[in-house]
Amino acid sequence: MTVDPLLIWVLPFIPITLIAWGLFGLLMPAYWSPIVHAGGNQWYAFIHVTNGTTALLSVPLGIAFLGLGVWSTPLFLRWYGQAAGSMLAPTKQAALEQQVAHLAESRAEVVDTGAAEIRRIERDLHDGAQARLVAMGMTLSAAEQVLDQNPAAARALLLEARDASAKALIELRDLVRGIHPPVLADRGIGEAVRALAMDSPLKIRVTNELPGRPPAPVESAAYFAVSELLANVSKHADARQVWIDIRYEHGLLRIDVGDDGRGGADPGHGTGLRGIERRLSAFDGILALSSPPGGPTVATVEVPCELSSPKTSSF
Repeated sequence: MTVDPLLIWVLPFIPITLIAWGLFGLLMPAYWSPIVHAGGNQWYAFIHVTNGTTALLSVPLGIAFLGLGVWSTPLFLRWYGQAAGSMLAPTKQAALEQQVAHLAESRAEVVDTGAAEIRRIERDLHDGAQARLVAMGMTLSAAEQVLDQNPAAARALLLEARDASAKALIELRDLVRGIHPPVLADRGIGEAVRALAMDSPLKIRVTNELPGRPPAPVESAAYFAVSELLANVSKHADARQVWIDIRYEHGLLRIDVGDDGRGGADPGHGTGLRGIERRLSAFDGILALSSPPGGPTVATVEVPCELSSPKTSSF
């Protein structure tokens, strides 16, 4: 912090000086006369300006200085950033320790989340499909006992068992969809998000610009992040329109979920947004939220990954 204002500031100042000196040369034909007539000894670099001819000679030199300044600006700014970063950025050891701490924290969160998900699946199976299957077995046993004496009652029991089996199948499908939707595995994140949009009561526009497919774990994390964001919009946003943009930029899977609702979303309230952050942190992903009061709200999911196969379908 001391060296930067004393020494390093010279690096970005050099191209600024070259650009200003170039503009000075371009304007030389306009103001050389008052300076010389006032007794000034006007020099521009190595050109001694004493009349209109020598003033015009300053113009191409000024263009050269201006071009050099514009060309060298990114170079000097990059050097400035490297010099400032070498003193202000954390050391490699500190950065490595921070990364290790982040990985340990994210791993613990993933383990906790996985354990909670297993308990949820076990509870859903026990209270839902398993209970219906047990009831269906009891109904079939009762139908078997009255089949000979009362065929009408047995038929009614069989119809009840058939309805129970249909409901159990629906519950199992919902459970499987909550674990890993078949459309996600078969057709990728784009089609899976479109299926979410079609099932939602909201008016949702989906744009998919992915040139390939991310790894399956990344797709799953991104899908459930979008699903949770849409659930939040449906519950709290009071929105009329929702848009979802899926694209791949600079090695990142990026998904923007926006709505024209009332805004004011806060990750500190509730567990939904924090759950998304924990899910994405396992892949070094982030969730960025912009939600001013009055809207609009835009949530951005970014996950670093590599795409595999080319996209086989488009919207």
